[in-house]
Amino acid sequence: MIREIALDTETTGLDPKNGHRLVEIGAIELINHIPSARDPFHIYINPQRSMPEDAYAVHGISEAFLQDKPPFSEVAQSFLDFVGESPLVIHNAAFDMKFINYELSLAGRDEIPVSRAIDTVTMARKKFPGSPVNLDALCKRFNIDNSNRTLHGALIDADLLAGVYIELLGGRQQGLGFQAGTSGGGTNKRIAGSKTRPHRTPRVFAVSEAEKQRHADFIAEKLADPLWLKAPAGQ
Repeated sequence: MIREIALDTETTGLDPKNGHRLVEIGAIELINHIPSARDPFHIYINPQRSMPEDAYAVHGISEAFLQDKPPFSEVAQSFLDFVGESPLVIHNAAFDMKFINYELSLAGRDEIPVSRAIDTVTMARKKFPGSPVNLDALCKRFNIDNSNRTLHGALIDADLLAGVYIELLGGRQQGLGFQAGTSGGGTNKRIAGSKTRPHRTPRVFAVSEAEKQRHADFIAEKLADPLWLKAPAGQ
């Protein structure tokens, strides 16, 4: 079983070294590259600073909305518990990892090694050199519905990223016809286009006495001393 985490963040700006902070994390568990039935991790974070207008224009998360949200230090453990030791699938991983590790450092936690990140931007550039590789462009290329992405949002983008990641790996056919996940979840189904065969009770074909007699007459007429009618030696 392969466990990975599709992850996205929203921030107050482009660089934590300039005082910018995380404001949202969205993460989805993938099992064998496909979203599992486990509830995603989604949290809004009080950055304990103002929200620049250009950042608000991107994600629509206001300073007022974040006033009663917890600081990262209060949610750090729940975040670490969710991601565990699994690889992190991130679109433009360097950006998100520098913010996550900055926040972990401020909270007195160990940073996550950058080597654990799988960068889907790098994957897309190798697969489609010279083509746009932003998330919207990849959704369009792979016919993934992103119509609800009017603004950036960490959980929405993590969900879209999970679909893009599957396609970058070669598409759903690589899963041999089944999605991963625990029983009872909405994702534990055959992939689109396949059919579930209904169970049918086996039919019983009874042999009549007349048919048995005709068979015995045929054997007596056509076959001389058939082996299967001989009793084993000693009986």
